[in-house]
Amino acid sequence: QVQLVETGGGSVQAGGSLRLSCTASEHTYKTTCMGWFRQVPGKEREEVAGIEADGSTSYAELVKGRFTISKDNAKNILHLQMNSLEPDDTAMYYCAAVGVAGPCLPLPMWARGMYGNKAYWGQGTQVTVSS
Repeated sequence: QVQLVETGGGSVQAGGSLRLSCTASEHTYKTTCMGWFRQVPGKEREEVAGIEADGSTSYAELVKGRFTISKDNAKNILHLQMNSLEPDDTAMYYCAAVGVAGPCLPLPMWARGMYGNKAYWGQGTQVTVSS
């Protein structure tokens, strides 16, 4: 069982920056795909960014050019650098990981739960952006 712990959330004004971190208890075949997702109460979970074992990244259109996902393999830590934050970025942010032999599923499919119970999820960290 992989444990994921997110940190770095908080409250900032529009235009500000935050850096989220996700520490994984393991860095093995169980975490070949890792990603960030977010959810607002009453709305569906949506994808933010993902990274594969070879370092390739993908982003939701809404965050492209503003957010950067990265992974420190030596420390088993996933990061999300968020710049130029907007009030619409306010949400609970979740880190997720799954181990697959091939390419990761597209982020939208992952957000809709296509990995089922094969994916590990953190408890989330709140990000609040005020105007």
